[in-house]
Amino acid sequence: MQRTYKVVDVFTKMPFAGNPVAVVLDAQGLDTQTMQAIARWTNLSETTFLLPAQNAEADYQLRIFTPRNELPFAGHPTLGSAHAALEAGRATPRQGQLVQECGVGLVTLNVSGSGKDRSLSFTLPPARHAELDEADIEDLEAILGAPVDRTARPMMVDVGPVWVVARLKSVEQLLALRPDFGRSQVFEHRLGATGISVFATHGHDDADIEVRSFAASQGVNEDPVCGSGNGSVAVFRHVQGLLPPGQAHYLATQGGCVGRNGRVSVCVGVDGAVDVGGQCVTTVEGRLAG
Repeated sequence: MQRTYKVVDVFTKMPFAGNPVAVVLDAQGLDTQTMQAIARWTNLSETTFLLPAQNAEADYQLRIFTPRNELPFAGHPTLGSAHAALEAGRATPRQGQLVQECGVGLVTLNVSGSGKDRSLSFTLPPARHAELDEADIEDLEAILGAPVDRTARPMMVDVGPVWVVARLKSVEQLLALRPDFGRSQVFEHRLGATGISVFATHGHDDADIEVRSFAASQGVNEDPVCGSGNGSVAVFRHVQGLLPPGQAHYLATQGGCVGRNGRVSVCVGVDGAVDVGGQCVTTVEGRLAG
């Protein structure tokens, strides 16, 4: 069977930047084992499979795989898959919104503009969080090869994917990180974490922060531009009182260390609700055999 297949670059309007996601638009009939095999083959940080919705409130169902595991939710695959579905005519916004059904439940996406000017954002699933103990912080610092800023204590943030989040004192320190990925795998498995997302405040540029996300346990040493990682950083900043009072809007950059230069728009409500968004562009269109 021939299945419609796209690769979409997310958090960018320029081809070959941002973070690519592979999207299989005709996934009916594929079992979990085959989906995982396709995700290993694409070897991207995530591959998604579009299916008819089982929930009447949803526009479609999405299954999301890393090269090693299925995820209940992920950010850039959510945006890229919505872009692909809209572009292919598989979904139509209702009052400017789409509803995705996935492992964490229903995720609402906002759609503005069309074609190359389209922007998409999603509302992050409700987060749970807990601070790391001292031994885990020391292990994290050993993995990163650099100290973290303990004035905002590192924490685990669970938004479906589970991120260990920490702040570094400078962008220069952040960009110079060369993590120990072998040790990180052990750390992530022990804590039940998807990966590590770290950030630092920009001293200049139009962006507020720079982010890096590492997920060695998922077979993705560095995720170029990570939606759930950025969302978890936003939760961390809100909980730690690192954002101005009231509703906060900011721009994050990510991916410069791997040549991707993604731009992530973040909005944090007074109640801590987080919206993450950006632009997308399709770079590959074709048919997947099998």
